[in-house]
Amino acid sequence: MRIRALALVLRVALGAIFVYSAWTKLKDSWALFAMAVDSYQVLPLWGVQWVARTLPWMELAIGVLLMVGRWMRVATVVCSLLLLLFFGLMVRAHLKGMEINCGCFGPGEAISWRTLLRDGAMVAGALLLAVVTLVKKQ
Repeated sequence: MRIRALALVLRVALGAIFVYSAWTKLKDSWALFAMAVDSYQVLPLWGVQWVARTLPWMELAIGVLLMVGRWMRVATVVCSLLLLLFFGLMVRAHLKGMEINCGCFGPGEAISWRTLLRDGAMVAGALLLAVVTLVKKQ
């Protein structure tokens, strides 16, 4: 029963975080988020534009799916993969000494040990939720 309660809390919390993250990006021009994506220096211009235009909508969809508890296998795995990717890119930027905004919740949040700790905790929660969801379904 404790695992179910923990999974519910993780599901709703991660869903709300993803919805909020999407909202902070969608309320402004996609070009503003594109600048944050470009600052990581890993994608060509067309890739930056594609990510800036599509990622917030994907975050919104994943967040809603998590919050309502639908398509949980897909939602938890995609959530975990996205957070692993984001976290890896942030660690890379931090280790390279890049003083850039993470782009997590709109402009103005520089990558620091706090953002790494926060995102690392989200990765751990998402992975735990994915494991619980995948094991529960079998």
